[in-house]
Amino acid sequence: MKVKPLSILLIPILIAIAYQLPAQHLSEEAKKQQCDRIVEACHHAWTGYKQYANGYDALMPISRKGMNWYSSSLMMTPVDAFDTFVLMKMKKEAEEAKALIFSGLNFNRNMDVQVFEVTIRFLGGLIASYELDGDPRFLNLAKDLGKRLLPAFNSPTGMPFRYVNLVTGKTRDALNNPAEIGTCLLEFGKLTQYTGDSIYYKTAKKASFEVFKRRSRIGLVGTVIDVTTGKWVNTESQIGARIDSYYEYLYKAWLLFGDKDCKAAWDTSNVAIIKYLYVKTQKGAFFTRVDMNTGKETHPLYGALDAFYAGILTLSGNLTLAQNIQQGNTYMWVKFKIEPEEFNFRTDSITYPNYALRPENLESCFYLYRETHDEQFLRMGKRMIDDILSTCRTEAGFAAVKDVRTLELEDSMESFFFAETLKYAYLIFAPESNLDLKKIVFTTEAHPFKIAK
Repeated sequence: MKVKPLSILLIPILIAIAYQLPAQHLSEEAKKQQCDRIVEACHHAWTGYKQYANGYDALMPISRKGMNWYSSSLMMTPVDAFDTFVLMKMKKEAEEAKALIFSGLNFNRNMDVQVFEVTIRFLGGLIASYELDGDPRFLNLAKDLGKRLLPAFNSPTGMPFRYVNLVTGKTRDALNNPAEIGTCLLEFGKLTQYTGDSIYYKTAKKASFEVFKRRSRIGLVGTVIDVTTGKWVNTESQIGARIDSYYEYLYKAWLLFGDKDCKAAWDTSNVAIIKYLYVKTQKGAFFTRVDMNTGKETHPLYGALDAFYAGILTLSGNLTLAQNIQQGNTYMWVKFKIEPEEFNFRTDSITYPNYALRPENLESCFYLYRETHDEQFLRMGKRMIDDILSTCRTEAGFAAVKDVRTLELEDSMESFFFAETLKYAYLIFAPESNLDLKKIVFTTEAHPFKIAK
């Protein structure tokens, strides 16, 4: 029998001390209690939504009012929440969300919508709901929405405009970014699977690879591109906001559909990211920002959205780097009591102080625990969940944090709090039999898609 070196055995203990995380074992009963707390929190948030924002896109949990993204509601919260209710076995809430969706959701509305957000929240939510529930009305709504989104890709390059009118197909906003361009591969691929029409996946794949073929000679992409000319407008490269899920979907399209082109593009991109953006420090690892052409650092900024990369590295098999990054992610959370949207990891100074109830740090804890069964990731997740549930709870739901330095709350509870944050929080502690990662792939909005045979 091989004996592990003492230094390896001490790592979890040293991490726990450094990050003020208790090192005790979490029993099965303790994990069940944690699941129960999260289900209660989900019930509390949904009760507040029903009481104060029923039929609206989202709840404003401090003023206790409903709000819509556009001129009329698209039932954003019920659509985003439904599959979470199913996975948590919250049957009553699932039926309530389903009734709201079928009584009020209609895409035949003369309004401009953001292609990216509508794709990940609605298209993804409806397809996952169909796969979990089997009601064909979910799929019919998804097909209708998919047709209405296709005109967005009618640009000279095939990359989509940011906005499209659901009735007229008129587009606007040619300055787009890799995330909003590339984060439709999974949802459009599923439409091709269920309609038999290849146009959806071909369109989404072309858009993603128009970005990929415009990478720099060192393999990096920029932050803003003009979809009419194909020219980069902002050449800063990073893995956070406006780029993150472009990379995520390249790898997940390989997992979901077996697309070898996407796997090759992911491999090429990941090598460049690790070479030019990855920074190892005594606090853990972070990703910096650089010029896409030279690799020279522009700003040493890291934040809540960047935290997803530990999860995608875990999925792709690079556990060493993933664990280094998750140490940095946990440092970011504990250092500031709750993670900020963005901070300078070299100076420990906050540059964007809010916490929008984001899920990415919990997402990475989930993947790492599932892969390693190392309880340090349970403890990391518990610390984050405990902070969210204690700090962000209001009478009506849960509120974003306006400033993590003061813990002042903000009147916002985005639908992704149901779709992602609560879902990952629950799955970290739930029995693995509740969800088999060999059979599903989560979209960037954490909607579970069944892997195509």
